[in-house]
Amino acid sequence: MAKSMLSTQTEGASRAQIERADAWLLVTAEHLRSPAWRALPHGDVLKSRMRRRGTSALGTLLVTDLPCPRGTRVVQYAQKHGASAFERLSAARRAAGEILQCKAADVLISAVGFSNAEQGAVLEALVAALLAQLAELPTRKREATPAPRLRRMRVCGAPADWHALRSEAEAEGNALARALSLLPANELTPGNYRERARQLAQQYGWRYEFLDHAALARRKAGAFLAVVAGSAEADAGILHLRYQPPRTRGRAPLALVGKGICFDTGGINLKSAKHMLGMHEDMQGSAVALGTLLALTRLAVDFPVECWLALAQNHIGPRAYKPNDVVHAMDGTSIEIVHTDAEGRMVLADTLTLASLRKPALIIDYATLTGACIDALGKHYSGVFTNRDDLHGVLIEAGRASGERVWPFPQDEDYDRMLDSGIADIRQCSADNEADHILAARFLRRFVKNDVPWVHLDLSAASVKGGLAHIPTETTGFGVRYSLNLLLEQRLMEKLM
Repeated sequence: MAKSMLSTQTEGASRAQIERADAWLLVTAEHLRSPAWRALPHGDVLKSRMRRRGTSALGTLLVTDLPCPRGTRVVQYAQKHGASAFERLSAARRAAGEILQCKAADVLISAVGFSNAEQGAVLEALVAALLAQLAELPTRKREATPAPRLRRMRVCGAPADWHALRSEAEAEGNALARALSLLPANELTPGNYRERARQLAQQYGWRYEFLDHAALARRKAGAFLAVVAGSAEADAGILHLRYQPPRTRGRAPLALVGKGICFDTGGINLKSAKHMLGMHEDMQGSAVALGTLLALTRLAVDFPVECWLALAQNHIGPRAYKPNDVVHAMDGTSIEIVHTDAEGRMVLADTLTLASLRKPALIIDYATLTGACIDALGKHYSGVFTNRDDLHGVLIEAGRASGERVWPFPQDEDYDRMLDSGIADIRQCSADNEADHILAARFLRRFVKNDVPWVHLDLSAASVKGGLAHIPTETTGFGVRYSLNLLLEQRLMEKLM
């Protein structure tokens, strides 16, 4: 994605600019009055065509060519005042698809009839949707889809404080998360994943450390090692990346933790064929953590960021861990295994311990963890959990403001009774699967040390047929946009100080 692709101007699009462009993406406020239409270049033509074609309803696309020598393609729709971020992004995705379908190379982006604050939000949604369409995603088809021709985007009428870099960084982080998640499991093994991350670390100046089987055995990370015991190749481990901006030594970092199960068979409790299909994407949590690290690095945030990726596969084999085994986590907790397909919480347990022992200011972990969360919310929201009940409001608001919506679940202590074991300190999960998303969070919470503030995202919206919000692909990369809003708009780190 070229850095020079996106430019802005505070003035609206001029007639000359419009007639030189390949396409014009225009959003008008609902009930836009006649004077505003007349002031808009070619406004009378557009208004007349809207009426004739019956496209004046909110969200209905008008796709037409202007009566000028270049025949500039116009994609226009009306949007209500006060539309939610999710509504703005969803409408923008449909319009962006039309822009790419017409193979435009040079696009103008405008919004007319909105207040200054709303104007910026409408324009940002359009840019986010276009950039999401442009993501370079892996394909192994013999005849690949031709790459989009779009090379230049100019945002017209942008507020003076509107910055293109935020949109670009966010899009790059999301594209990285989606691209990694789409790679087939025979390509994205833990070892190959580690090499890709090493190359990114060299490119962006991150410190790189990998804890392999031997290093984890020395630390007695038995929860993680139990999961990988069935793997034929000892390439699993915990990857630690660090972004350290100047003059921040001694400052508590943000810690991003991600579940990176590159393929999940279910282990001894083998998944059915239907439920095993798609399990190469069970590493999306790690991809979102890595994508968030990339976006924060591109934005040169002024706080250190550590990223911990639990990279493994959950295989079957004569050495694979079994129900009723008892293993010991890094902190000494004995865990009775109930179901080997609950492997994500096992690898995250030791990873959260490592991350929290460094006393970060905040831990955010990301995981495609439980089917129970999908059962509770569907796939248009993700579940969010925290060890700070007073954060529920800001966690919900970050979802509303970003368009990547979340909903919190309870963390009451009495749920722990469902994890009581007769032989170990704790059971890995409940045998009857009741409230498994809540029990998984209760399990993980006990491995967050030093009372570090902790937020856990159970990514039920990681894969949505037809896409979600501004993302056009089934694999959504959900969490990068949410995290940037949580950290940079809601300023969660500052609120915790």
